[in-house]
Amino acid sequence: MKDQLNRIIHLTKLPERIISLVPSQTELLFDLGLESSIVGITKFCVHPEHFKKGKTIVGGTKDVHFDKIKALQPDIILCNKEENTFEMIQELETIAPVHISNIYTVEDCLELIEMYGGLFSKEEKASEIIQNIKFKYADFKKFIKDKPTIKTAYFIWKSPWMVAAKGTFIDEMLRLNKFENYYRHLERYPEIDLSEEIKESAGLVLLSSEPFPFKEAHKKLLKQFFPQGNIVLVDGEAFSWYGTRLLKAFDYFKSLHQDRLS
Repeated sequence: MKDQLNRIIHLTKLPERIISLVPSQTELLFDLGLESSIVGITKFCVHPEHFKKGKTIVGGTKDVHFDKIKALQPDIILCNKEENTFEMIQELETIAPVHISNIYTVEDCLELIEMYGGLFSKEEKASEIIQNIKFKYADFKKFIKDKPTIKTAYFIWKSPWMVAAKGTFIDEMLRLNKFENYYRHLERYPEIDLSEEIKESAGLVLLSSEPFPFKEAHKKLLKQFFPQGNIVLVDGEAFSWYGTRLLKAFDYFKSLHQDRLS
């Protein structure tokens, strides 16, 4: 079996002990009906909420306790190219087979769901989830079709100020919403100097709820740099989580356009 980096994964049996080091993938596993097979998660795996008490926390997405992971005797460890470091994955491969996802588009998400369906013998449930996402995706494309394009800045961090640029899943979600990424000339998640931004202001500034928890006070702070921009607090999970989170994301995007941008 191959992962999304076309790496061959060697398995001798159906994986029954799973460690997930990516929050959105942990949620996907739960929705596939694999709760009892998940033995380890990260401290950022907050959905479903009861996992924080019932599963072993093995660290963060970029800093894990290898001894805890080894003690759990996993059959497979689920990672992501963006979330987890290369050095971490190298060490994890000495413990168990590692499957790496690589997500930039909705199509990538659907591919991963199908992969997990085959990997964990949940093909029927995976197919059901895929069809539901496709339905909501098609419905949203009809909804957004005649909306105007808005030049948009998407902030993910403060001190230093950081934004989502091109080469990210967030950038793809912005594009689907007809939000033209103000920082698309930059790569990934760059630090920016706000003092240089007054010359050409974005029409919309989105402040994510994660990884930095932006609040109302930050809207006033950024208004001086984007005086013409509509500054809005948004649900970061809708823009950055993939898998079954997309079932909720498209509904959220609709409400964002109808209730806060109209």
